[in-house]
Amino acid sequence: MQEVAGKVAIITGAASGIGRATAELFAERGARVVALDQDEAVAELESDNVLPMVADVAADGSAEAAVAAAIDRFGRLDVLVNNAGYINYQSVVDTSREEWEKVMAINSTGYFLFAREAARAMLPNRSGAIVNIASYASYFAFPDIAPYAASKGAVAQLTRALALEVAPHGIRVNAIGAGNVVTNLLNTFRDDGREFLAEHGSKAPIGRAAQPREIAEVVAFLASERASFAIGSVFMVDGGYSVQIA
Repeated sequence: MQEVAGKVAIITGAASGIGRATAELFAERGARVVALDQDEAVAELESDNVLPMVADVAADGSAEAAVAAAIDRFGRLDVLVNNAGYINYQSVVDTSREEWEKVMAINSTGYFLFAREAARAMLPNRSGAIVNIASYASYFAFPDIAPYAASKGAVAQLTRALALEVAPHGIRVNAIGAGNVVTNLLNTFRDDGREFLAEHGSKAPIGRAAQPREIAEVVAFLASERASFAIGSVFMVDGGYSVQIA
């Protein structure tokens, strides 16, 4: 499949996990990619078709610089994949304002900033696709993830509201409600983060967590013309977790 062949994409959080899998898949299928992450390991992706960029998605100017890099290097921007993410595990009463604001800055404000700049670049071309990595936590919650759940709820609503604004201009905005995916998301506060995600995912009806490439495949579909009638949707890709009654 070459559904993204010839497209130019910005992918955030591209140093590992879903972002890296998506950057690799897009490059394999003929896309050109600006791969952005605050982790310098993103440089490992560099190739003729992948331009790595080290930046904080929530920092002023990062989105503008990424869009400029895509246009300067590859001539235009067709796709944005908002993927960078951060989570903390604390009760609400133990969560500091600083920690709350860090989660919201990366998971919500960063998505807004990159979506805004991408849309500005896409509007003159009257085409484009924005794919936001949301979560089953956009709708459901577990104890001790209130900031994360709130931030992902915001992503779902940003997806819907922006989709209504830009759909008449040929730009599609959708999101993926990802479930448990074996990534390094939890590694900032526990040594067994990947094992924990795999174990938690085993409680889904499918009986396992996802690998990042499985989410990347859905990203590629939503970024392509094969999803031409998909507007403002949050596609649940969670192994059935969100449709079961515990």
